[in-house]
Amino acid sequence: MLKTLFDKLIASILVVLLSPVYIVTALLILWKMGRPVLFTQPRVGLHEKIFKIYKFRTMTNERDEKGNLLPDEQRLVGIGKFIRSSSLDELPQLFNVIKGDMSLVGPRPLLVEYLPLYNQRQRRRHDVKPGITGWAQVNGRNAISWEEKFEYDIWYVEHQSFWLDIKILWMTLLKVVKRSGISSSSSVTMEKFKGTENE
Repeated sequence: MLKTLFDKLIASILVVLLSPVYIVTALLILWKMGRPVLFTQPRVGLHEKIFKIYKFRTMTNERDEKGNLLPDEQRLVGIGKFIRSSSLDELPQLFNVIKGDMSLVGPRPLLVEYLPLYNQRQRRRHDVKPGITGWAQVNGRNAISWEEKFEYDIWYVEHQSFWLDIKILWMTLLKVVKRSGISSSSSVTMEKFKGTENE
């Protein structure tokens, strides 16, 4: 309960303080990419409950001659790259925190399609609310493997505390300033999880 109150209080304060950033970012997206400004998607939350996550849009809707979306690296250009590298795309998730779907700190909420692919240990990441940032994010983010991410997530579940959250928030600030771990080693975005072999 204290964690939830802390999350909602800090998220509300940040929304007010960062309101000029929200406005400028939204206007830049409208100018360079058009509507919609926000990207929404179903994600998996606490106890595997599905909710809708909010992010600033970073990719264009460009398609090939068959109507299929172009690869991520072709749609992530210009202002979208800047918004993603500076982590501005994550700011709308403060409203997810205020709604109670997310926490400031916790395992990142992942795609619904991954649910059948987790082993029992990996499913433990849903024993806590997902977060805007987490232990995996400050220990490699998209530059580490899925299995490494899940191990960091589970470590957080087993060791979570108020002071650990404060430490992660501080480490996140440093990561954002350095813009490290934004992309995977082989893609501008993280490759999709396909399940853990030999499990």
